[in-house]
Amino acid sequence: MTEELPRSRQLKRNTANNMGKIIAIGGGELRERTTIKIDEYIVALAKEHAGENRPNALFIPTASHDYMPYYNTFHKVYTGVFNVKTDVALTVFKDVDMEKMRAKFEKADVIYVGGGDTVFMIEHWKKTGLLSLIEEAYRRGVIIAGLSAGAICWFSDIYTDSTSVTGDEKYAMYEGLKWIKGIISPHYGARMLDFDKIVCYNYDCAYGIEDNAALVIDDGKIVGSVSSGGKAWRIERKDKTLQKTEIEEI
Repeated sequence: MTEELPRSRQLKRNTANNMGKIIAIGGGELRERTTIKIDEYIVALAKEHAGENRPNALFIPTASHDYMPYYNTFHKVYTGVFNVKTDVALTVFKDVDMEKMRAKFEKADVIYVGGGDTVFMIEHWKKTGLLSLIEEAYRRGVIIAGLSAGAICWFSDIYTDSTSVTGDEKYAMYEGLKWIKGIISPHYGARMLDFDKIVCYNYDCAYGIEDNAALVIDDGKIVGSVSSGGKAWRIERKDKTLQKTEIEEI
């Protein structure tokens, strides 16, 4: 039986690289396991972070208003398939005990942010203080992963369908957390025509992540992609025309 390292020793070891990776998944269905190759990649990173310990994954379902079946699906995949211990951060319908919540974050080797209403999620994180816990975890080397809302929120400007900002339109641009410089759209296969038009008239460069594809971001820089069937794109405007480059898989 492998002896488990004291958590304090593990945290000290993991702070060596100072920053964690972000795995930004454009979309997909955990229940149907369409993102399974990306999940395998995330789990491999979590195991590396955990060392000799069993890895811990903290699921944040804020964007879905703490929809518990979403967490149950996450648990079935990450524990049932990958033997990762999971926990959930619930903050929408209850007061947040910051000390208990901080303890959850300190155990995490990977934080997985689920999809849903991106704008609600960002504003709720700021209001409750959850954002500071996420940022602290990221800066001590914890892996951050997220799908749809959980993928795009880290960027400078995000293309969202959050009804609080779209008005009469289907999608709208909204200011993200600005951890990562860039303009981003999830579900790029479905939003391509609309997003490309926005980019063509307003931006020099942007990124589109299809369902079942993910960007890999290391120390704030996009270093490649992971595919479970989809693709990730860099979109550049040159002389009012768009040039698209598929981001290479790692």
